[in-house]
Amino acid sequence: MTATGPTRSRYRVSGMDCASCAAKVDTAVRRLPGVEDVSVSVATETMTITHGPALDPEALERQIRNLGYGFAPAAVRPGVGSRASGTALIAHGGNDHADHAPAPSPSGHLHSHAEEESETSWWKTRKARLTAACGVALVTAYILGHAVPGVERAAFLLALAVGLVPVAWRAITAARYGTPFSIETLMTIAAVGAVIIGAQEEAAAVVFLFLVGEMLEGVAAGRARKSIQGLTTLVPKTALVEANGETREVAAESLQVGATILVRPGDRIAADGMIVEGSSAIDEAPVTGESVPKRKTAGDAVFAGTINTDGVLRVKVTAAAADNTIARVVRLVEEAQEAKSPTERFIDRFSKVYTPAVLVVGALVALVPPLLFGGAWGEWVYKGLAILLIGCPCALVISTPAAIAAGLSAGARRGLLMKGGVVLEGLSRITAVALDKTGTITEGKPKVTDVVAIGRPERDVLSMAAALERGSNHPLAVAILGKAASESAPVPPAFDAGAIPGEGISGSVGGENAFLGSPQAAAKRISMANWTAQISALNDQGKTVSVLLVGDKVAGLLAIRDEPRADAADGLTLLKKDGIHTVMLTGDNRRTAQAIAEGLGIEAEAELLPQDKQRIVKELQGRGFVVAKVGDGINDAPALAAADIGIAMGGGTDVALETADAAVLHGRMRDVPDMIALAKSAMGNIRQNITIALGLKVVFLVTTVIGVTGLWPAILADTGATVLVTANAMRLLGWKPQ
Repeated sequence: MTATGPTRSRYRVSGMDCASCAAKVDTAVRRLPGVEDVSVSVATETMTITHGPALDPEALERQIRNLGYGFAPAAVRPGVGSRASGTALIAHGGNDHADHAPAPSPSGHLHSHAEEESETSWWKTRKARLTAACGVALVTAYILGHAVPGVERAAFLLALAVGLVPVAWRAITAARYGTPFSIETLMTIAAVGAVIIGAQEEAAAVVFLFLVGEMLEGVAAGRARKSIQGLTTLVPKTALVEANGETREVAAESLQVGATILVRPGDRIAADGMIVEGSSAIDEAPVTGESVPKRKTAGDAVFAGTINTDGVLRVKVTAAAADNTIARVVRLVEEAQEAKSPTERFIDRFSKVYTPAVLVVGALVALVPPLLFGGAWGEWVYKGLAILLIGCPCALVISTPAAIAAGLSAGARRGLLMKGGVVLEGLSRITAVALDKTGTITEGKPKVTDVVAIGRPERDVLSMAAALERGSNHPLAVAILGKAASESAPVPPAFDAGAIPGEGISGSVGGENAFLGSPQAAAKRISMANWTAQISALNDQGKTVSVLLVGDKVAGLLAIRDEPRADAADGLTLLKKDGIHTVMLTGDNRRTAQAIAEGLGIEAEAELLPQDKQRIVKELQGRGFVVAKVGDGINDAPALAAADIGIAMGGGTDVALETADAAVLHGRMRDVPDMIALAKSAMGNIRQNITIALGLKVVFLVTTVIGVTGLWPAILADTGATVLVTANAMRLLGWKPQ
């Protein structure tokens, strides 16, 4: 660390299970010298701090542990699925201490020893044990109270103490570290007040219900956390490495870039890589959600965690375990969950005012009627205490982050990566989408679309053209060789083959002199008058034509075009059905762009420079559209930056993952409308949650003031609202495209 500028450090804070926990950590850490900014994520149990050299790491750890949470640097782990955290995190210095046993917490907080509990079944956690102990004590108090009425009050006070003492200590600790108006404070005041007015039985029951609610929050938070981390289990623990003529089994996390691994039928692929030998159908459903396996062969990329179904493959590793597609997706989603949306930030600010306001309202209800209107003290103090419980902001505070975390996780599991709640909220408002052509609407790989044979079979034309192009890596050569392979056309040797700059390639194939080149180059050798109309018709369809000459005659025409993705029309139809304006922006020539656009029914702007694309995006915004720009993340950078939301289209590449606001990792056009639909579902879920949280509070506030409900219903309302809101948010984890 140097004094030249602020440093960003990331830590693991275990044991948080609601937004209130995150708020306490945030407030406590901001009080430390040297801290400039803090971002805490409950969903990933991480904290990112921007700080100067004045920050004392020991003071930071002490502050967190005093609140009762586990603390460790978020260390880079060699791969994914590590038992310590179940995830891959970014480190900013420090050693990996994530597995060490936490120091005893002076607070006696429910979250103590949470690091060991991170992988424990929920019913074995410290929080569950405390809830069970409180429940047993409450039942015992009821039995004793009926059997020996004289000890009833003492029995309920003891039962209350079992649950209230840890809660009260948490309230005191939170107050010491800058959060005096916590949920625990409201609970403690209400319980103590209930004892003072002789309602100790209800106080004990209320504390027990509060602990049940907290335990359920923990279960829900754990499920949300595991939903994205579950991706890490897709990668096998071992791999078969081939080296020096031998095959040996090694740990998958130890694989080095450049190693060759053997993948047998039925095996999961242990690393991102490229097939160097073999052909097989690859089941990518676990990673992409694609139900139909893809046939892949030498030269094709494969992802870690996908399944080799029917052939033996040799795969060259292209990414270390910590950098494979799954690890990067998990890491980026974890970071995205730390970024708060405008709605979430508003709820956070609102809750800071809301909780003290609840204390004031509770006090007014308890004091004003007896003092000014002669009301009974016991009755109105009881109502005031009930209002404190009704006012607990748990459900309201968790309503937004729970839905955002679930939405981000659901998207990531389907290759739809959105970098935070701001992006999720922005996507839900999109009214126009500007799409790049090459590599976005189209495959980005030219294909032979037409083979026109003249005087000999199509197969022979393909064979001769492929023979001339063998060994070339030019996109048109790759297209011709690919077509020959798909048609099982033989590729004979070509003799004396050589490129003619600016024209084409010539050589001897099967004893015949052959030339493959552009129509203009062919016209220099023979008259092309008979074929001009046919070539022009193919050009009008946006196709590039190569002419095969054998001797002094035309033997065939090969038309090549970068074809639209198989799902391009479907994706564009879904966008239009949703009322979203679409436009294609491309630097390609106008004729090709128009041919593609007409086939898909989309408006097109062609022959554009990067700054032209940016200008058109700004023009759309000037017309009132909220614009998403979809491109490859490189030559579309100005337009991606200018758009309200930039979406990178990629195949799990670094560019697709690291640039823009969102990424369609698996290169499907259909994923763009699906991403927008998921964002709208998440925002609808948030609105439902806020309505549930505030609606129940308003109902019970009114019924409490008029004397219909009391302490029990109040805490049931709060706990019930929290459970309902969390369960509603968790529904997003099961989201599926239409």
